[in-house]
Amino acid sequence: MTEVETASAAATGIAMATEKAAKELSPEEERVLIRDIALTAEANTKEGDSFFLITQKWWQHWIDYVNQDQQPNNSNNNEGSSSLSGNSDSNGVGISKRPSGIDNSDLISDGPAEDANSDDGVEIHDTLLEGRDYVLLPQQVWNLLYSWYGGGPALSRKVINSGLSQTEFAVEVYPLRLQLLVTPKGDCSTIRISKKETIGELHRRACEIFHLNLEQVCIWDYYGHRKHALMNDMDKTLDDANIQMDQDILVEVLNNVNDTVVTDGGLSANKIASKGYSAEQLQNQTLGYPSKESDNNFGNSGVSTRGTFGGLTGLLNLGNTCFMNSAIQCLVHTPEFARYFREDYHQEINWQNPLGMVGELALAFGELLRKLWAPGRTPVAPRPFKAKLARFAPQFSGYNQHDSQELLAFLLDGLHEDLNRVKHKPYVNSRDADGRPDEEVADEYWANHIARNDSIIVDVCQGQYKSTLVCPVCNKVSVTFDPFMYLSLPLQFATTRSMTVTIFTCDGSALPSTCTITVPKQGRYRDLIQAVSNACSLKQTEEIKLVEIRNHLIHRFLDDSFVSLSTIKDDDHLAAYKIQKSAKGNVLLQLIHRRQEQETSDAQRWKPFGTPLVSSLSCDDVIRSGVIQTIVQTMLTPLLKEGIEYSDDSDPSTSGMARDPSDHGSGEVDTNRASTSINKVLPKLPLQLVDESKTCIDLSAGDEKAINLSAMSHVVVYLDWKSKLLEKYNINYLENLPEVFKYGPITKKARTEPLSLYTCLEAFLREEPLVPEDMWYCPQCKEQRQASKKLDLWRLPEVLVIHLKRFSYSRSMKHKVETFVNFPIHDFDLTNYVADKRSSRSQLYELYALTNHYGGMGSGHYTAHIKLLDENKWYNFDDSHISPINEEDVKSAAAYVLFYRRAKSDTSGTSSAGSRRARDKTSYKH
Repeated sequence: MTEVETASAAATGIAMATEKAAKELSPEEERVLIRDIALTAEANTKEGDSFFLITQKWWQHWIDYVNQDQQPNNSNNNEGSSSLSGNSDSNGVGISKRPSGIDNSDLISDGPAEDANSDDGVEIHDTLLEGRDYVLLPQQVWNLLYSWYGGGPALSRKVINSGLSQTEFAVEVYPLRLQLLVTPKGDCSTIRISKKETIGELHRRACEIFHLNLEQVCIWDYYGHRKHALMNDMDKTLDDANIQMDQDILVEVLNNVNDTVVTDGGLSANKIASKGYSAEQLQNQTLGYPSKESDNNFGNSGVSTRGTFGGLTGLLNLGNTCFMNSAIQCLVHTPEFARYFREDYHQEINWQNPLGMVGELALAFGELLRKLWAPGRTPVAPRPFKAKLARFAPQFSGYNQHDSQELLAFLLDGLHEDLNRVKHKPYVNSRDADGRPDEEVADEYWANHIARNDSIIVDVCQGQYKSTLVCPVCNKVSVTFDPFMYLSLPLQFATTRSMTVTIFTCDGSALPSTCTITVPKQGRYRDLIQAVSNACSLKQTEEIKLVEIRNHLIHRFLDDSFVSLSTIKDDDHLAAYKIQKSAKGNVLLQLIHRRQEQETSDAQRWKPFGTPLVSSLSCDDVIRSGVIQTIVQTMLTPLLKEGIEYSDDSDPSTSGMARDPSDHGSGEVDTNRASTSINKVLPKLPLQLVDESKTCIDLSAGDEKAINLSAMSHVVVYLDWKSKLLEKYNINYLENLPEVFKYGPITKKARTEPLSLYTCLEAFLREEPLVPEDMWYCPQCKEQRQASKKLDLWRLPEVLVIHLKRFSYSRSMKHKVETFVNFPIHDFDLTNYVADKRSSRSQLYELYALTNHYGGMGSGHYTAHIKLLDENKWYNFDDSHISPINEEDVKSAAAYVLFYRRAKSDTSGTSSAGSRRARDKTSYKH
């Protein structure tokens, strides 16, 4: 069915449904109709279409109601989404009643609508999250549900283009909220307007609200209560003009007599040229409006690092901004930053750095820090900082929840570039180690780094690690020394991994057996092959062929020794075949089992089942069909049922004597078990060989049929198991191949023993192969290689930031690791983890701050635990709420980003960040 036909069918369904009363529709009919209309509407969504918000509570009630006759969904769905596919998230217990009218009241803000001229005249809460508080439904779906259930109110939102290419669609749930300020009248009004609307539409709306003519006004971008830009390009969108949420817009009324722009000094716009004023000078004039956040003058603002006088000021949550508040509080309470930003740091701002934010991020952060350290406890609304953040990092705009660590990484990098003392970065060429001493190479790399990057952030937060890459083919070693701003540590208990493999023999000497072996978690195929070889007592004349089985066929051979074991998933099925070591000219024989399955009442089809078997063929260009018969019979000998006698007078066309296949030139299969245990006639097997041209060759017609193997890389033979043949073999050994790893209940040991931060650090520093997407170009091989990578800590910073990797993303699934990590609060000793042994500086660290994340993905909450060092007391910072806590309460499974500060010894206690910078610019001298 084409899209046009589908849309037509959906429209017909809507018409029929509206004619038919909702009470006449069964829950299943409602579900199917809504599902079909929703799929059609979403597939044909275009810019300007309307979507409607509906409360998640009501929607889930309706989902449970229409899905009550369906089978419960047993899949583990962590996304929390409601399903129209026939499976609801409920447990299927009880019968859900039909919902009453739609009630969106819990989405609506208690206060009056900020824009009386908006389409619906209703203002929603700023902190709503899709999937938690509401769902978005196409207009057709809303219309149908409303016709059935009534209620409301209707909360309509438009579809806009989004993304860098402006080709993606998004529903603008929160249009821009702008404060219009009129000068010289002094009127003000708040409006909601789409960021995709034009400046011309903003002009029209402003004139409509304040009863002005278009010719009477001009509009300014009044960000921070300063004239940034005259908004006179009527076709430009507000998004392109970089207008942000909660921003001020200045509406200047022209002088009715002279038709000129009235300014503070009485200067009119049409006199700018004659007076020699530039547009920039005009834009930088500040009007007499009181700012929501008063601007302090530069210089020492009296910030105190004493907790008695400051440092206990909270940050208001502007709507899902807890991720930002927690990260800011940790940075603000870093003593080195508190001292730096209370002094006159403006001389260090790099106004010309193309990688920076023209100093605006540093200024905004500095002003916010001053307010948080000022005397008093009144919470601060970080609106100016958030607006500035949104200007330079659009990913953090709006009111969605974000990752506090991602914000922290952006802030540290952005502050560094804004405060980089290097105004003109020199070109530096970092050489490979090439056998030189590590100390010499490390100092060279650090000097090159400092020559281009020199800021308070580098002084305080940047360290250096040694990175060693080894080519798995030519063993080329590459050593580099790279800076780091923070350490992202994996959360894992085990350094090893258990894997289950089923072993098959090709010589008929043993039944298939299952073994579970232990391999390095970050190992390679060679580690698994070696472990299997040891487990099955492999002879020197034998080798292991490891394969992955899917759908009863060999999916792939795991024969590349250097591929990472991470490519083998826990739910994969592995088989290992003991065969004779390959010689030149050998080919592998794959035996695929098939049996008849009923497809229809009068049709049957041969389908693969069980586990394929593999053997080795040593032959010239031609092999006889009898040899293949014998090899297959030998492989299947262990499966023969006991007590079944085979008569010697069997029809030669249906039976054959087990014999040494070496008589036929194979020489690869040991038939000791077959020839010494019993000398009896074995059933002739119905085998079919598929050659390179996909032609089937019947191997049961005679033993002397010649098969040309010259063009074959491997031989595929099908064995069709008829009912009589099945009676003679125990084929259950070929079925139910186990998974690589089957998850079971968590052991008591795993539940009770906490994961140590030291263990996480060791896992981070452990040698492991690069992922296939991050291959290394080997300069010796001249090819991309999956090299082994080993990290070592070389130089540690004054403040060590450690990120615990609790969030993982794979395909469409998101997962949070809730593991409790036992991290030290005092005496975090890294002495044994630092590879550079020249320095006598203390490698002991003390915890002074951390961020916490509670809840699941996307809908959780961030807080911060911070120690006021002068008071030696811990506090919990939960947005605007601050409360003292005991030190033993600092540790929890919610810990996310840890901030450690180097413990000051008697000899190093007087050293400052500046002296460290001077010292690090030169080599160590001992």
